[in-house]
Amino acid sequence: MEVNETLHVVTQLNPDALSIAKELDAQRAQGEILGPLHGIPILIKNNIATADKMDNTAGSYALSGAKAPRDSTMAAKLRQAGAILLGKTNLSQWANYRSFNTSNGWSALGGQTQGAYYPGQDPSGSSSGSGVASSIGLALACLGTETDGSILSPSDVNNLVGIKPTVGLTSRDLVVPISEHQDTVGPMARTVLDAAYILSAIAGKSSYDNYTDAIPFDSIPNYVAACSFSALRGKRIGVPRNVIDLSSDNSSAPIVAAFDDALNILRSAGAIIVENTNFTGYQAAIENPFSSVVLEADFISDLPKEYLSQLSSNPNKIYSVADLRNFTQSFSLEDFPERDTMIWDEAIELGFDNTSPEFWSNYTLNRYLAGPLGVTGALTNYSLDALVLPTGFASHFPALIGSPAISVPLGSYPANTEVITNSFGNLNVTAPNIPFGISFLGAHFSEELLIGLAYAFEQRTLVRNTIIPYIQPTTELVDIINARKNRVRE
Repeated sequence: MEVNETLHVVTQLNPDALSIAKELDAQRAQGEILGPLHGIPILIKNNIATADKMDNTAGSYALSGAKAPRDSTMAAKLRQAGAILLGKTNLSQWANYRSFNTSNGWSALGGQTQGAYYPGQDPSGSSSGSGVASSIGLALACLGTETDGSILSPSDVNNLVGIKPTVGLTSRDLVVPISEHQDTVGPMARTVLDAAYILSAIAGKSSYDNYTDAIPFDSIPNYVAACSFSALRGKRIGVPRNVIDLSSDNSSAPIVAAFDDALNILRSAGAIIVENTNFTGYQAAIENPFSSVVLEADFISDLPKEYLSQLSSNPNKIYSVADLRNFTQSFSLEDFPERDTMIWDEAIELGFDNTSPEFWSNYTLNRYLAGPLGVTGALTNYSLDALVLPTGFASHFPALIGSPAISVPLGSYPANTEVITNSFGNLNVTAPNIPFGISFLGAHFSEELLIGLAYAFEQRTLVRNTIIPYIQPTTELVDIINARKNRVRE
């Protein structure tokens, strides 16, 4: 409550968290330790299902009271690793897949999340609450989900390490979907090492998600051991300059300047920087609607099939995207029409799902532009180990081909920065002290390599420690425990 009334970060606390913590403490006292996350509190995004007393709503009243038949694979893996699922974080409603005129971090059930580095800060989306909660230490770390930017972008502006895994490295089972071809689940943490521990716990094959069958190794790599100070030595790292947008309002100038300085740090760590490893498919990819068509067709198919049909309780009888749109437009608390449903409208009007020939022609063109003419092409053609970009420009091409990326804090806007608001008019997108990051991109299932590169950069800069939130909690866990003990004595 100390910061949540202002920032609207956490939507639900697990009412069983304290009893779970006591059980885990008892296990530890008896010498039974489930792993490095034993007894560690983790918050998860409110689109990742749990079979407990918490709801999974994607921020919408449409799913209020709906129940999943079991824990999602992500929740189950965290529990198996000994983590305490402390609660659910707010998000951009439906993972930012409802409205063209809305604000990042807003949901009907959770209100408007704000970032902690400037009053009224846009927290970015859609893992907005996870980004802010992790950044100010409401839990050790959080889980977010990404379709295109929803882990990387809130990590970017909330001074975090965010790992967007390869699609299929982490299961999407019982995660409210947008796109089976792009959705992925990953950690958002304050350090690369913390994020590596969490990725180690949640990665792996799942009988509930056949995309995890593509994992190319029998045992998950040791992501924690990958955190090596010397990991950059001898690595060839490309810079696709044509992806970096030098916008007319000059807001990206401080980011590009910090990024260029970071390249020198990478060089001093032994990396070989290869300039202008450009994505030749970049212009075609951003000018054409192929990626939107893929998401629309996937959403029409995947929301009913992969989530709604599996619910053990569905009190509002939401069985399709059409049902969801009808509910949203008729339920006043969903803030329609101020926040529209045009994304769903377009998906419904598309007239086909992801089993049609029209879908596959768009999907394969996406993969071609972002793969051979994008990420994988640059890696191969220039004999690169990885690519590097400012995080604000890094998400789209890895999203289209399902490849991984990791964002690390890079800097923040200077004190003389002009305050720029979002198009909805309620949040500050650019302002003094708002952080930004740098991202490492790689081939599919190259997370072990990318974590090493990110760690080696992080440890040489330690930027995160220099950017201070304007608001953060001061109450520590020991204060709450002592207060409880005093009440008992009284």
